[in-house]
Amino acid sequence: MNFLAHLYLSENNKDILIGNFISDAIKGNKYKSYPPEIQAGILLHREIDTYTDTHSIVRKSKRRLNKRYNHYSGVVIDIFYDHFLAKNWENYSEIPLELYAENIYAFFQNNITLLPNEVQNFLPSMIQYNWLVNYASKEGIHRILTGMDRRTNEISKMKYAVEDLKLHYHKFESDFTLFFKDLITFTQQKTITLLSK
Repeated sequence: MNFLAHLYLSENNKDILIGNFISDAIKGNKYKSYPPEIQAGILLHREIDTYTDTHSIVRKSKRRLNKRYNHYSGVVIDIFYDHFLAKNWENYSEIPLELYAENIYAFFQNNITLLPNEVQNFLPSMIQYNWLVNYASKEGIHRILTGMDRRTNEISKMKYAVEDLKLHYHKFESDFTLFFKDLITFTQQKTITLLSK
C-alpha cells in the first residue's frame, strides 16, 4: 500500500504512525535504534507490504495492468488503491480527508527530528502538493504517477498507468474494496501482536 493507506492503518497510535510512515527509509535492522512503539510501526509497515504483495486480490489487480510496468506493477496498484481509499474516504473515517491530511502534515512537522533525512527531504513536497488529498482525483493520481516515472528516468512507464486505471476503473475499485476489508482485519491483529512483544 502507499502513504495514505499506511497512515490510515496506524489508527490513533502516534508512534505506530511515525514508524509506518518512515519504514521505507529504514533498511534492515536499523529500526532497532528507535523506541519500541516506533519499531512496531516500522515492522507493521513491512508486514502490510508482505501481506499486500502476496494477496490473491492484489495479484488479480496486477494481472489487469499492461505488461509494460514489469516489477513496478505493484507500485502502480498501491497508488491505485490509495486513490480508491481517498475517493471513498467517508466510508472509512468520520474525519474529512482534507482535515485528516492537515493534521497529519502538522504532526510530522512537529516531529521532524524523528524522521530520517530521506523523509525530511520529501515532506515539504508532500505538504505543498497535498499528496494525500490529491490521491482522490484521477488528475492527482496522474501527476503522482508521472512524478514517480520521472524519478525512475522514465524506465517504469508509470506515467501511462492512468490509462489502465480508466480502462478497468470499476474492477480495480471492486478489488480494492474487498482487499482493504481483509487488510484492516490483518493490520488490527498484527498491531496487537507487535505491541505485546
